[in-house]
Amino acid sequence: MRILHVEDDEDTRTLVAFILQGEGWEVVSLDDPEAAIKVAAAGGFDLYLLDNRIDGDTENALCLRMRSFDPHTPILFYSGAVFPSEIESALASGAQGYLAKPSTPEALIEEILTLIRR
Repeated sequence: MRILHVEDDEDTRTLVAFILQGEGWEVVSLDDPEAAIKVAAAGGFDLYLLDNRIDGDTENALCLRMRSFDPHTPILFYSGAVFPSEIESALASGAQGYLAKPSTPEALIEEILTLIRR
């Protein structure tokens, strides 16, 4: 499985990559939304794992842009932004799931597997 992980916090990127690679998955970790768009547009991912706020982007613009060229790859938000309006907005922008940080590695893995199986 190949996952594109977009997160602006370096520690979180490193930890999530470690967890997911431990499952045998390939992880491409980026902190730049523009680079993420280019990489995602090239294709080949089974899931996009996004932070809700990246470099001041609070309106889920990255998710909306990804959906403009890829309506099918599952998108999971993994974010510390847990207000109901933020979750609703993320789902309305085209994401299939939303997991609040912090969570256990098992919860993250299970949520990813659930979305991939759909």
